Amino acid sequence: MTGNSEMSDDSSDRKELPIERGFPIERVNEIASKEGRAKRHYRPIYTMHKWWARRLGCVFRAISLYTLLDTPEAVSVRQPGEDMSLGDFDGGGENVPELIGNVTLTDRDALWELYPKDVRVDDKNVLDPFMGGGTSLVETSRFGVESTGYDLNSVAWFVTKKQLESGRTDPEDLTAAYQRIESAVAEELTKYYRTQCPNGDHDADIVYNFWVKELDCVSCGETTPLFGDYRVAKGRYDNSDQYNVFCPDCESVILVDDWRSECTCSECSHVFTPEDGTASRGDYTCKSCGQKYRITDAIQEQGGFDLRLYALEYYCEICDHHGRPRNLVKGYKTAESVDIQLYQKAVDEWNNSAELHEYVPSQELPPGHLISERNPVFDHGYSKWTDMFNERQLLCLSKILREIESIENENVREYLLMAFSDSLRTNTMMCSYQFSANKSNHIFKTNSFDPPLRPTEGNVWGTKYGMGTFQSIWDMILSGVQYGNHPTERYIEDGETIESEPFAQPIGENASIHQGDMRTMGAQDEYDAVITDPPYYDNIMYSESADFFYVWQRILLQDRYDCFTDEKTKRAESIVTNPFLEKTAEDFENEIGDAFKVIHRALKQNGVLTFTYHHSDSESWGELLESLCDAGFEVTATYPVNADMQKFIGGESVEFDIIIVARPSEPREMVSWANLRREIYRTAQETRERLEQTEDLSNGDIGVIEMGECFHEYSKYHGNVQRGGEIMNAKEVVSEIYGIIQRDSSIGEIEVFLRLLEVETPTYDDLSKLTRGNNADPEKMEKRKLYRIDDGKFTLGTWEDDQRLAYIRERVNGDGDNNLDPLDKAQFLRYRYEVGKSIQNYLSKWNSSNELYELCEGLADVTGDEVYLRIVSGDETIRSFE
Repeated sequence: MTGNSEMSDDSSDRKELPIERGFPIERVNEIASKEGRAKRHYRPIYTMHKWWARRLGCVFRAISLYTLLDTPEAVSVRQPGEDMSLGDFDGGGENVPELIGNVTLTDRDALWELYPKDVRVDDKNVLDPFMGGGTSLVETSRFGVESTGYDLNSVAWFVTKKQLESGRTDPEDLTAAYQRIESAVAEELTKYYRTQCPNGDHDADIVYNFWVKELDCVSCGETTPLFGDYRVAKGRYDNSDQYNVFCPDCESVILVDDWRSECTCSECSHVFTPEDGTASRGDYTCKSCGQKYRITDAIQEQGGFDLRLYALEYYCEICDHHGRPRNLVKGYKTAESVDIQLYQKAVDEWNNSAELHEYVPSQELPPGHLISERNPVFDHGYSKWTDMFNERQLLCLSKILREIESIENENVREYLLMAFSDSLRTNTMMCSYQFSANKSNHIFKTNSFDPPLRPTEGNVWGTKYGMGTFQSIWDMILSGVQYGNHPTERYIEDGETIESEPFAQPIGENASIHQGDMRTMGAQDEYDAVITDPPYYDNIMYSESADFFYVWQRILLQDRYDCFTDEKTKRAESIVTNPFLEKTAEDFENEIGDAFKVIHRALKQNGVLTFTYHHSDSESWGELLESLCDAGFEVTATYPVNADMQKFIGGESVEFDIIIVARPSEPREMVSWANLRREIYRTAQETRERLEQTEDLSNGDIGVIEMGECFHEYSKYHGNVQRGGEIMNAKEVVSEIYGIIQRDSSIGEIEVFLRLLEVETPTYDDLSKLTRGNNADPEKMEKRKLYRIDDGKFTLGTWEDDQRLAYIRERVNGDGDNNLDPLDKAQFLRYRYEVGKSIQNYLSKWNSSNELYELCEGLADVTGDEVYLRIVSGDETIRSFE
């Protein structure tokens, strides 16, 4: 027998990278689960400013470690806290080569002991063409490589720029500038966030002001506040088992045991159920006459809405100093006339300060998918960016921005601008309050512009408590810069989290970034590695969301950087589906395909593309694989990151992040699907058998790694896989691979029989192994005479075997013709061809199609018997009888 006659041996002389042989999934996921909940402690550099869908730094550090370490003599290792090479890890020593060489699927952690070390790699040039929030560039820069980044979005460019500049920025310079801003404006801003403390004759700080939108009843004209319910916030401390609610009759804030049940106001004895508000599902109902009406219709008809301050959260420093109970130090109260007057005073100052108006954006809201379609803010009465803020917020923000502009040091000024920009997320009237968590949401909680009926106004400069104040965001900027100067690494050892000493290598050295469309990049054979997180077809509309920051940043940056001169960020060029711009999934496929071609051109022939991908279903996988292979790549490995594979194993859609490794492909040969399918099946089975020896891996993790190995087999032949005389595309193959990994019913006796034909001297032990974990049944195979054991000798039931042939002829000649499967038919036709008997009547009778055609191709492949191909080809093929 002959086998694998068409299969490539993949005999390339390029070096196989550690990440192609294994990846420390368990170790990375162990850290990721902690880092994801405490980013500020693990890597504060990524908390300096909002960017969407950031991948965790620990993931990209591990990717960099396993991707960049391929040449031991180019690697040096330093102990954190010291700037000298470790003798036993030096590039000239034996340890690094051993660690690199020992990485396999079953010894994935071989390189892991270098994770917390200060590792440097010489002579590497790395590209991230979709840098976004800059995670890959920050992490690769820590290895001392030359790193280059591109992004179309100006905000992403600015955020990444400041992250990379952190390593060469003096924190003391930042502190001095912040103190100058603080002394100039903090007092005059915080005076607008003071209220009468309910516990004495003194003032307290306002943490949050609570507002409610109001509309007139279209029937009786009564003003109706748009309360979905009357919750203010969950009780704290001694009152943690109660709820603060707003009485709609006397307008007091009171405590109740259950906000969903009927209660009596402790101040006015009004009986009401806090759960029952006036607004629900886009409608509001007048309490006086019961008229129900659509909120957005009323807003349009009444020319907008009114806002009423009804409650606030306070913190009293004086009560805190005197040791009063915590529930008195910090609590909730009704908004009083003095609070409303204080707000009006801020409004008057804003209206009389024309010079400050140049420090707020003047642009109209640009139409787009998020603003016009997903949740049309125009219908809610918003037309300008400033409509998303009240006058007190605009007053405070403009004063801060004016002071920032006066800072002479450009680098320091830009960090202050970065803090200012990020604080906008929580200092806008587009924020609501998390009642059960006792804190404000930020504007992008739902990754869209979602106008709340009850906006929450925070203390812009800040007090001891409160989320997203300017002073608290500044603390995050300072922590990020300090980390950039002396980054550390947190890792887990024996269940305990350990933080390393500071690394000597600061962040951002040898890194450069560009704002623009990566598809215009002219690099060729330049980069050793591309490490990135590319866009997904149904990505968040980053360009539209980022405009919220852009219009404010532009005020100080438009005269400095060309990418801030336009009124809004670039949208049409973004690689993403966008219904508003009529950009479809097909457009995305074409554009991401063009991007992969540019990446391929930029990579050296022995280079590697490693990227993360947010997986959803087999169709999106097929689209990705098609684009990669069309661009000249072959997938060499895939690994899950925090995979939840329960649905995947069940054959349903699943979502998880995945790491994909691809290399420029070798010349591709033709192969039949039947042959490739067996190779894919063999690969999947062998991979699973190897990985199941590892106790740490879940069934889902194994499935993802299997998938990568199968994709590798396919991508070596992309565009040259024949089935039934036609070329299969990647989407079709991915669907088949899913079935193979999920052990679908088509993996049965015929597949096992073909596998046995490839074995030089098959045994029953081979049969037992091949039928393990699938739907093939050895007993059924024996009854069908696909094998027999005589005197201990194992014999396959080929077309030449008398017992097998008798089994088939009995069914052909009897009433069991309908029970013939493609293998029965193929072997019977082969026998008749051999003895010179006609086969055309049987071909016509069976009216066979691609299934028999493919099987004959497979039999020809594994046996080298081309007669199978003659049977189904020539002047009249099986397909002509369909």
